[in-house]
Amino acid sequence: MKERPSEQRTVKVSKYLSKHLRHQPDRIGLALDENGWVEIDALLAAAAAHRFGITRAELDHVVAVNDKRRFAIEGGQIRANQGHSVDVDLDLPPASPPAYLFHGTVAAHLAAIRAEGLRPMKRHAVHLSPDRETATRVGARRGRPVVLSVDAGAMHHDGHVFQVSANGVWLTSAVPPGYLRFPGPR
Repeated sequence: MKERPSEQRTVKVSKYLSKHLRHQPDRIGLALDENGWVEIDALLAAAAAHRFGITRAELDHVVAVNDKRRFAIEGGQIRANQGHSVDVDLDLPPASPPAYLFHGTVAAHLAAIRAEGLRPMKRHAVHLSPDRETATRVGARRGRPVVLSVDAGAMHHDGHVFQVSANGVWLTSAVPPGYLRFPGPR
C-alpha cells in the first residue's frame, strides 16, 4: 500500500499546481491549450525539471482531496477549473443562476465595490459562491469576512451571462453595484 502524502505536502503541491495551471505555466515551460488543459506527463516532467518533483499518485491525491475541487482530470490531461489570470477559454456554456449568489470580501474593499461593483481584477471573471457559507470562507482568507448578496436572477433577466465551473463556482464578467446587497452595520 502506498503512503499518502502528508497534509503539508498536499497543500504545497496544490499551491504549485494553482500557480502553474492558473497563472504562470510558462514559468516552468508549460503551454496550456486554449481551454486551459495540459498533458499530465508534460506537467510532471516540467515540475521535475524545475526541481519540484510530483508523482502521479501525489497529483491524483491532490485532485481528489482538494476541498475546493480546483482541478479536473480528463484522460491524460489536467486543468484548473477556474481562477486563471492567463488567457484561456474554459468553454463553459451559459447557465441560469439561482436567484441569489454570494461574494466574500473584507471591509477594506467595500467602498470601491459600492462605487464600481465587482470586477474580475486580474482574473477572467468575477467568482461567486452558491451559498453564504462558501462566501464566508472565501472572504475569511483576507481577514474578517463580509458577505455580499448578488441579485443574480435580476442580472440574468437583464442579459448578464453566467457560467458555472466544474466545481460549482459561478462566473460572470462583472457585477454592477445596483445588483449588490450589502450587509447592514454591525
